[in-house]
Amino acid sequence: MQKTEIRDFTHGNIMKQLLVFSWPLFLSNMLQVVYNMVDMIIVGNRYGKVGLSAVSVGGDVTNFLTFLAIGFANAGQVIIAKYIGEGRRDKLSRFVGTMSAFLFACAAVLSVLGLTFRTQILALMNTPDASFSGAMDYSTVCMAGLLFIYGYNIVSAVLRGMGDSKHPFVFISIAAVMNLVLDVVFIYVFDMGPYGAALATVISQGVSFVCCTIFLFRHRERFELKFELRDFTKWDGEMLSDLIKLGTPMAIKSASVQFSKLFVNSWINSYGTAVSGFAGIANKIASISNLVSAAMNTAGSTMMGQNLAARKYDRAVGIMRALAKVTLSAATVISLVIVIFPSQVFRIFTSDAEVLALGGKYVPIAVLLFFGAACRAIMNALINGSGNYRVNFATAILDGIVMRIGLALLFGLALGMKHYGFWLGDALAGFTPFWVGLIFYFSGKWKKEE
Repeated sequence: MQKTEIRDFTHGNIMKQLLVFSWPLFLSNMLQVVYNMVDMIIVGNRYGKVGLSAVSVGGDVTNFLTFLAIGFANAGQVIIAKYIGEGRRDKLSRFVGTMSAFLFACAAVLSVLGLTFRTQILALMNTPDASFSGAMDYSTVCMAGLLFIYGYNIVSAVLRGMGDSKHPFVFISIAAVMNLVLDVVFIYVFDMGPYGAALATVISQGVSFVCCTIFLFRHRERFELKFELRDFTKWDGEMLSDLIKLGTPMAIKSASVQFSKLFVNSWINSYGTAVSGFAGIANKIASISNLVSAAMNTAGSTMMGQNLAARKYDRAVGIMRALAKVTLSAATVISLVIVIFPSQVFRIFTSDAEVLALGGKYVPIAVLLFFGAACRAIMNALINGSGNYRVNFATAILDGIVMRIGLALLFGLALGMKHYGFWLGDALAGFTPFWVGLIFYFSGKWKKEE
């Protein structure tokens, strides 16, 4: 009998399963953060606050364009987990083909739109004049390589949905090492500036995507996939409808959060190059806050999806308890590090005194970011795993638009806290999914299929 790589989470020790499944996800997320931080650290130390600002703004624009990849890949992961929980593994190949073709089409459209309107986008971002050219170079290269970003998200979502978190970690490791090497070569040897940093990122992502795709295809039988060309060329209407129904609010959530960050950062950029440069550091601190919670959210969504599909509600509650123990403990430890060693943390990115001077008041905001990330991971796993697109949509609008922009304007402009107010509003808005999820949990509607 052919050995299967699909993991069944509907029985067994919950905490052990969560930790074993999430550990490679955590390492993958950590490498992803390192992968993105390398550009900023090397450029910041080589070119100062102007280079730091260019990579920060260019990175913000690129991250915004990934909203469909993140939203629909997460939805695809949940749907795959539900097929497994319901015992409908025969549908996996058809669904993977439909999802892949749809997302590649989306990537192509967004890449063309981004390249066409990149000047206008950077202008809307209030990109400082000194860093405009560098931001243009960085975002142009990343937009051109958007297909690789989407491709890696697709293949990783398929593997994670089937309970395989180990191999996505292997392939992101390849990308991280390659990115570091290419950054050093392109920036220190060839002095290519932000353009070289972006080129290193895109090449690394492309190699990682190709390796991941080859692995999945070569081991397709072990994942119970029986691909045919028509799976990719003739989309299944019902499956596409399910993906769009669940993926749209997830994509909106991702897009609205990214849009609100662009909105907030456009105001922040207007306060000058030093503040714009520190905004890039703040974004990386926020990424660190998501290290554990994102891994737990991803693992929890797959485990929750299988168990809710199998109607094992007691195990679903157990998954939430396990998530809370891990994420809140991690948030406490990370908070202590930045409270005790703030200057050491910020100096990793730059030695510019003007940029570093902004760090002191940011520490309490960072602590809020850490605990907001911990709390929302618990409830996002429930909301995403349930497949309830209405609650996902409500969370998307409240979290991404109403609270993030509303609180940022309240503290930043109305209360006159300037850039610190914008950062504070963003941090407080991060708790929104937790409150929405709490209401959803006590309503009992998570036990009902959409």
